[in-house]
Amino acid sequence: MTFSAPGETPLVSLERDAAIAREQTIADLFLHPVLGEVTPQVLDEIPRLLDTGCNSIKVFTVMSNFDSQVGSYVEAIRRAGESGLMTLIHCEDYALIEDATARLVAAGKSSLRYYAESRPVISEVVATQRAVALAEATGAPIYIVHLSSARALEVCAEAQSRNVPVYVETRPLYLHLTRERFEDEDGAKYVGQPPLREQQDVDALWAGIRQGVVHTVCTDHAPWSLAAKLDPAHTITNLRPGVANLQTLLPMLYSEGVHSGRITLGRFVEVTSTNAAKLFGLYPRKGTIAVGSDADLVIFDPDLTLRIEGSMLKSNSDYSAFEAWQVTGWPVLTLRRGEIVFRDDEIIGWPGSGIIVPRGATIRL
Repeated sequence: MTFSAPGETPLVSLERDAAIAREQTIADLFLHPVLGEVTPQVLDEIPRLLDTGCNSIKVFTVMSNFDSQVGSYVEAIRRAGESGLMTLIHCEDYALIEDATARLVAAGKSSLRYYAESRPVISEVVATQRAVALAEATGAPIYIVHLSSARALEVCAEAQSRNVPVYVETRPLYLHLTRERFEDEDGAKYVGQPPLREQQDVDALWAGIRQGVVHTVCTDHAPWSLAAKLDPAHTITNLRPGVANLQTLLPMLYSEGVHSGRITLGRFVEVTSTNAAKLFGLYPRKGTIAVGSDADLVIFDPDLTLRIEGSMLKSNSDYSAFEAWQVTGWPVLTLRRGEIVFRDDEIIGWPGSGIIVPRGATIRL
């Protein structure tokens, strides 16, 4: 994601962050511009984004200014759809979260033990309903990021049954953990937005992957240190959301999904590669093995069993939310455009060798 500074337009912020990324990246990547203040200048730039190789914008319904600008967001999503772009939407309702949080604080329940109650399921459901309405009203495709609950998934499934272009992403936190973790002494390390839910929600998301209602499983990688996550000053009003997921997403999805018999190997590939490549305008350059496509390949050992430890992580994070899990199935080699960049647990690609990948129009699934 790239966030615009006050008064900055998406094209300016994209180029600013792309310049930094070109110096650092080993992987090929692309950026989603986040829409904050939706000015006439911002709206005018949306139809030009695809010409620069960007086919997505992102909106947070949980931001305090969403409701005050909702008319402008409707127009932004409409223009995005008319221009072949996808709109990513983080679906939580600001007003309901503020109300729940204020009530908890007033009752003396401000510790992160009460984090799930501060962002209740209904706040996700209402925001998801609004997002679906935006897609239906404008005809524009939307992509619900890190959906966490069965009730929000039901909203999306119903819309999909009517051919409303609604696509769903979830992330590892919601497939492998439940809200009881917040009661642990170190429960703050599991904080994400939305929060962890119940076992019935976990089960519904796995069913959604099997049935094709959930289209992608992605990281929302946030490499905080353990000390940063467990800062004793944090409360439900002041926290650091997100966990590191890059290294463990594929192995855990394979181990808990394919290896355990929950999902097929084909579905595993779809939700981690093919669907994202299509939705974000990279297919068939990426997301498939074919003549003329980029040789982006992961060689995967389905029988390699390892125990997750924070010390094995190669990100800035020094812990894993899945510490001590025994996981079967790990990548052993990665090719990026035909070049080996990872082999035998060692990163051998070099910073600056990745590229900002130009994208085409969204391919609707």
